[in-house]
Amino acid sequence: MALRNILHDNHPVLRKKTDKVKNLSSGVLRLLDDMRETMKDANGVGLAANQVGVSKRILIAADGDEVIYELINPHCEKREGEGMGIEGCLSVPQTYGEVPRATKVVVTAIDREGKPFRITAEGLLARILQHEMDHLEGVLFTDKAVRFIDPAEMQEGEES
Repeated sequence: MALRNILHDNHPVLRKKTDKVKNLSSGVLRLLDDMRETMKDANGVGLAANQVGVSKRILIAADGDEVIYELINPHCEKREGEGMGIEGCLSVPQTYGEVPRATKVVVTAIDREGKPFRITAEGLLARILQHEMDHLEGVLFTDKAVRFIDPAEMQEGEES
């Protein structure tokens, strides 16, 4: 495993729709391992392959400290509800904003063995999955934010 560089701001790879994974090669498996290590090192909760310069439909998402989902060719089958939440992004450091998202999603994908699976997610995991799937479409959370929040305001909230 190796740490990968996270692309920032409006790097062209971040703004391009990613390509479907056609073969589960050793390179894809290595990428998943590297993404996991990179996300943990950066204290993130999700990471899309294009954030590390690979324009493929791959993402990882953390559900707490124990479970990290690896999704290859994810597709959102269903969205329910709507809620506002504060988001940040490893590719847009020190920027936070309020973003409307579905409160519940059903996502299908394949795992590292090529087996199809489905995740029904609510709350934070639903938000993470939507955020990372947006990355795969070349969309950043800043495109959807209805209000930006000063980083100092974020720290004030942590202190109270």
